[in-house]
Amino acid sequence: MPAINHDVQLDTLLQQELKPLVRAIDEKAYYPREFLLQLGRNGFLSSEDKTVAEAAVQEVKVVQQVSSYCMTTGFNLWCHMAALTYVRHTENQELKERFLPALENGEILGATGLSNPMKFYADLEKLHLKAERVSGGYKLNGALPAVSNLGEDHWFGAVASENGRRIMVFVPCSDENLQLKEKVSYLGLNGSATFACRFDGVFIPDSQVLAEDADTFVKNIRPYFVTYQVPVGLGVIEAAIRSVEKCANKQSGANQYLPVQAEDLQVRLDAVQEQFRHLLETGVSWKGILSVRKDTVYLTMDAVHAAMMHAGGSAYLQTSADGRRLREAYFFMNLTPTVKHLEKMFQ
Repeated sequence: MPAINHDVQLDTLLQQELKPLVRAIDEKAYYPREFLLQLGRNGFLSSEDKTVAEAAVQEVKVVQQVSSYCMTTGFNLWCHMAALTYVRHTENQELKERFLPALENGEILGATGLSNPMKFYADLEKLHLKAERVSGGYKLNGALPAVSNLGEDHWFGAVASENGRRIMVFVPCSDENLQLKEKVSYLGLNGSATFACRFDGVFIPDSQVLAEDADTFVKNIRPYFVTYQVPVGLGVIEAAIRSVEKCANKQSGANQYLPVQAEDLQVRLDAVQEQFRHLLETGVSWKGILSVRKDTVYLTMDAVHAAMMHAGGSAYLQTSADGRRLREAYFFMNLTPTVKHLEKMFQ
């Protein structure tokens, strides 16, 4: 039997199922839930017979290709991969057996909820959630200002303080004591299903506790938390370079006089991708992946700005793909760990 070419399969899925939705996602805050579920149903997120590292090698390619079509959808996929990362690393076998197959095969979708905790561990914010130990589990109170990729049957990770320590839990959006308020007034990414979340005594049974020691757990999962962010930017860079190339002959070739050309961006992209590939193959370290993430965000910004210049006036239309990528890239710059967060960690 010939080997299945997953690249061809994915490209077909992107062309037929995602590409027609991109404008609605950007302009009408349409959330591509069914497409995200299809990725699991078609086997693109399966870790069967793979280590966590081996699964990541394949999955970052999926995130990159999705993001080259639509960064908003690529970001949603990253949110789901973050949830998968938590479940793959938990020592709570009951939780893992319940949720890992469902998250990988397109039964349910997950989200991250770790923006505030990541900033907490970098001494940038206080932890927003508090937990109280009760019979059979914990009750959570507090609020998270923005969690993306949420829906009524979705699940997300969260970290809460409890008597001087931190726990990490898996939260169902369907809990009656969890209030969700959608946020759609952003410059871009309004199709990302982003909600403010208020916890008013949300009960989390022990079976939904990802880690009783969140401090150690977050240290273990954070390299892969960031790993799956990198291809979000790489996909946008690829799309921006293709846009620059398409504009080469506009206005009698005047774009040749601009300071940044497609080949300049491609050289930098090749270097970042090689560094990323080496990390994935030899083992993802925290400092190593932060360096790649930082290089990726700056190259993403340079690429989308170059594409805007090369496209000229057409890029200034509200329906412009170059304009959409510019707006999306500014979100990528502010995705935790933000660019200022990254720079702080390198000081």
